[in-house]
Amino acid sequence: MWRLVAGLLLAAGTGSAPPGNGSAPNIIILLMDDMGWGDLGVFGEPSRETPNLDRMAAEGMLFPNFYAANPLCSPSRAALLTGRLPIRNGFYTTNAHARNGYTPQEIVGGIPGSEILLPELLRKAGYFSKIVGKWHLGHRAQFHPLRHGFDEWFGAPNCHFGPFNNKDKPNIPVYNNSEMVGRYYEEFEIDLKTGESNLTQLYLQEAMDFIRRQAARKQQFFLYWAVDATHTPVYASRTFLGTSQRGLYGDAVREIDDSIGKILQELHTQAVANNTFVFFTSDNGAALISAPNQGGSNGPFLCGKETTFEGGMREPAIAWWPGQIPAGQVSHQLGSVMDLFTTSLTLAGLPPPADRQFDGIDLSPVILQNKIISRPVFYYRGNELMAVRVGLYKAHYWTWSNSWEELQQGINFCPGQNVTGVTTHDQRDYTVQPLLFHLGRDPGERFPIRVTHQEYEAMMREITHIVQHHKASLVPGQPQLNLCDRAVMNWAPPGCEKLNKCLKIPRSNPWKCYWPH
Repeated sequence: MWRLVAGLLLAAGTGSAPPGNGSAPNIIILLMDDMGWGDLGVFGEPSRETPNLDRMAAEGMLFPNFYAANPLCSPSRAALLTGRLPIRNGFYTTNAHARNGYTPQEIVGGIPGSEILLPELLRKAGYFSKIVGKWHLGHRAQFHPLRHGFDEWFGAPNCHFGPFNNKDKPNIPVYNNSEMVGRYYEEFEIDLKTGESNLTQLYLQEAMDFIRRQAARKQQFFLYWAVDATHTPVYASRTFLGTSQRGLYGDAVREIDDSIGKILQELHTQAVANNTFVFFTSDNGAALISAPNQGGSNGPFLCGKETTFEGGMREPAIAWWPGQIPAGQVSHQLGSVMDLFTTSLTLAGLPPPADRQFDGIDLSPVILQNKIISRPVFYYRGNELMAVRVGLYKAHYWTWSNSWEELQQGINFCPGQNVTGVTTHDQRDYTVQPLLFHLGRDPGERFPIRVTHQEYEAMMREITHIVQHHKASLVPGQPQLNLCDRAVMNWAPPGCEKLNKCLKIPRSNPWKCYWPH
């Protein structure tokens, strides 16, 4: 049986010396955008178009039970870099119950200054850090990466939505460090008709140049490679367009896979592969609302992005570290993107700050010794704890996919996957008698265990203790996703005057953000 103490005492890293030869490794986190569990050949995708990621798994450790911290981009990314659930770090809304919220251009909030991000801590151990790609933790200057520990940035504060008319809404800026160097759909083209864009190639080159420079300097580095080609509107460069059996989305996956192969090879070329820990995962499940042309696959799991069913939060995940992680390993450890924070600190020989509670655990015993650590996984949607996983069991306290009104408009987060009483279109309260599933026997969450069964009673007793302890110790952060204002959009980003790209800022008129689901 799983034990409450074992699951909760591991909320912080040990701060022990780095394993292996005693030298702290370089750290690379490859974070995909809306890429699903079922998008990799190693997880059974039939076209087998991810040879580099499949080889990465064969050379390292595969995690079939790895989770995002939220079923949406911004909160999950905030959780990764802080090691804390969105309900703690402020990336949630209280404007409506259990609503997903993120950071569009008009959001006033962003990552709070009180939160301590991974690169800020790694800097204390001599690491030089770079983010390439999508930030999404606030687009106003005070929230940008260089204000929160990163030394370099090439990418954008938001996703590549658009094009906008620069009157009602401005096009999203792309930054090189602290100043914009253009805007999406202007200097940085994305052809919405063909899906052609060279953005992934730009992001690949930034990563390669950074690795070469740091290898030449012999300085430890942290690279956060957050590409977004698999987020609608999906894109790929001309070389990859039309090459996949899966259409445009597959083209984007193939280009990302090829890029990751080049990054791993560059680590070998620069003779730093054996001293570099690399982890690949995604920020949330595939967006089934955009499938099949613009969305991926969540394999056998229920629903997708925006939901707290398995398809919304279980992610592909691979750890790679030649000479340290034995090849061909598969770990059934319950993992989370928040664990990357705590694990990275341990590998760098750093303790986590003692003044706050962390939700990530240290996975170094898992990746280096293939141990299993007992811990729960909490599934939040906005300000509500929707479900909890303990071992192979998952209890749903609330169910909701999206509203009947949205469904009538053709918005469906669970297309073709209706499960009576589970994929509900109203918020269903099961807190008195949760729905319980055994994910080993029933990964699709289709067959709830009968409440009269002894298995239900025994498991719910244990899960209830864990949930009670979690809620009793929870101190929610100040919600950052409640207030919107057109005046805070990307009208005049830093550096716009040098490019003659500044736009007129409208009068401030704040409103309470509306989150439909």
